[in-house]
Amino acid sequence: MKHLLNLLAAVALLVWGTHLVRTGVLRVFGANLRKILVQSMRNRFTAALSGIGVTALVQSSTATSLMTSSFVGQGLVTLPAALAVMRGADVGTALISVLFSADLSWLSPMFIFVGVVLFITRSSTVAGRVGRVLIGLGLMLLALQLVVEATEPLFSAPAMRAVLASINSDVLLEITIGAVLAIVAYSSLAVVLLVAAMATSNVVPLDVALGLVLGANLGSGLLAVLTTAKSVVSVRQVTVGNLLFKALGVAIVAPFIGLWIRYVQPELPNQTHGVVLFHLAFNIVISIGFIGLTQWVAKLVTRILPTPQASGTSRPQHLDPSALSTPSLAISNAAREALHQADIVETMLIGVLDVIRNNDTRLSQELRQLDDTVDELYSAIKYYMTRISREALGEEESRRWTDIISFTINMEQIGDIIERVIIDVEDKKIKPQRNFSEAGMAEIVELHGRLVANLRLSMSVFLNGNVRDAQKLLEEKARFRDLERAYATTHLDRLSDRTTLSIETSSLHIDLISDLKRINSHICSIAYPILESAGALAPSRLRESRLGKIEN
Repeated sequence: MKHLLNLLAAVALLVWGTHLVRTGVLRVFGANLRKILVQSMRNRFTAALSGIGVTALVQSSTATSLMTSSFVGQGLVTLPAALAVMRGADVGTALISVLFSADLSWLSPMFIFVGVVLFITRSSTVAGRVGRVLIGLGLMLLALQLVVEATEPLFSAPAMRAVLASINSDVLLEITIGAVLAIVAYSSLAVVLLVAAMATSNVVPLDVALGLVLGANLGSGLLAVLTTAKSVVSVRQVTVGNLLFKALGVAIVAPFIGLWIRYVQPELPNQTHGVVLFHLAFNIVISIGFIGLTQWVAKLVTRILPTPQASGTSRPQHLDPSALSTPSLAISNAAREALHQADIVETMLIGVLDVIRNNDTRLSQELRQLDDTVDELYSAIKYYMTRISREALGEEESRRWTDIISFTINMEQIGDIIERVIIDVEDKKIKPQRNFSEAGMAEIVELHGRLVANLRLSMSVFLNGNVRDAQKLLEEKARFRDLERAYATTHLDRLSDRTTLSIETSSLHIDLISDLKRINSHICSIAYPILESAGALAPSRLRESRLGKIEN
């Protein structure tokens, strides 16, 4: 029992080390890796090379698959290009397995020591995140050494050898076990390294080890499919296409395991090299051999999983659950969904003027239903954001997380105000069949036009974080406040002059320009986090922004 626990602990340490390296690299290079993937889609071969490089860094073809499939879901890359990236990603993870198969155990204590020092002393900096990667690398090397030490006494028992003998020469069973292990461990790399260590200790025969390696490759494809099972169709198309490639490769290569053992293995120094080089050869062969089939497989997958026609705007369009394992990508998805929410708010804001002008009750009902959509999107974005691991976010991404939450709250509150405005217009203008005076209507049109322009500017500020535009947005807040005061005064003057239309709509007019001012305040508050992070916020404005956060 003790030896079994030691082995399980060593395997868990190997998986955890792989997780630390993957998340650490994504925290340091996440945004840059995404740019590399997007910019390398000129042709299939550069896409495959980028897949090799990115996967070599994150040490997970599954992570690369999730990033790439999310880009397809966002319309940034085509499906054939994404499948080409995955051909390179499989080669990248195989190269890493070859590197770790060498005797690098002497590096383990150094990596762990330096990594812990960097992570503890400078945890919030890039150096601290690099320390996290070093800790993961050190733990992986240490785990491989512990696996070898734990397997020798455990698998020397007669009962265990009898169990292992039962799966000998059963390729389908070996592939199935390898696939299950890869899914459970969430890493084909960890399984391949584990199998190599077990083969070196003569725990499993080489032919069984090679069958397990094929299964691990198939399992990584299945894992990506399971992870994206609830994603949109365009995202699932990538993982399903990648699985088809892997399944075809396993079916072609499995019958040739005996030839590898007979002709290639005698030329290699040990069993470890036989396992990892077989893993590398398998991925190189299927990547080179199948890269010309990406267009054909893309068409096949599109037929199997046709993209449905878009229906309505209420459903979240960009909140891909599979991207949650890559926090930087999830943050980007949430930002896109927040802009989707803002687009609906803009539709409501533009439409409210038509309701006021034309007494359009049908349009007012449609706009009030859009507020329900805004509320639903707010809830979906908020829930999605809470599922993103804050620990895996860098300092800049943490600020972005806060900005997105603040932006969606403001959009939701603007939608609520617009709904109340519409209700007031229905009760105080449309039903009593009243109209604003010509001067009063001109004031409302002027304020409304500025409001729409400010909303569009705020969306640009949220998207780009431009400090100059943020400052301009705050200047617009002051101008709008001055206009609201001036128009309140001119309205009182019309009341003094006994203007009939102004008297009849006085209550609505005052409430309306006040509500428009409140909407503008929510719009302009989007500038505060941008200016605060840039150090461009005056002390009085800083206090105002913090008070606004407390009120929200």
